[in-house]
Amino acid sequence: MSDDSTTPPDETHGYSAQKENYAKRLRRIEGQVRGIAKMIDEDKYCIDVLTQISAVNSALQSVALGLLDEHLGHCVSHAVAAGGADADAKLAEASAAIARLVRS
Repeated sequence: MSDDSTTPPDETHGYSAQKENYAKRLRRIEGQVRGIAKMIDEDKYCIDVLTQISAVNSALQSVALGLLDEHLGHCVSHAVAAGGADADAKLAEASAAIARLVRS
């Protein structure tokens, strides 16, 4: 992952208050993915593997939507309140992120 060069180092992100919760959820998802790899290694039934993949996709989507909500409620709303070019940039950035989530 790359550092967000548009955010000053002393500025918090919208998800900062929930950082540990997101980290815990991602560790759980990481374990699920390792479990899927083990299922493949053990030649488990295709549908069982697909069911687990679907669960991981849903979990990742949930994390993504939570982060998006935090971004809109913190980063975008602060930029809009301040106005100017930063507001337009944050709105465009949020719109692009939503488009990526919809395509995935």
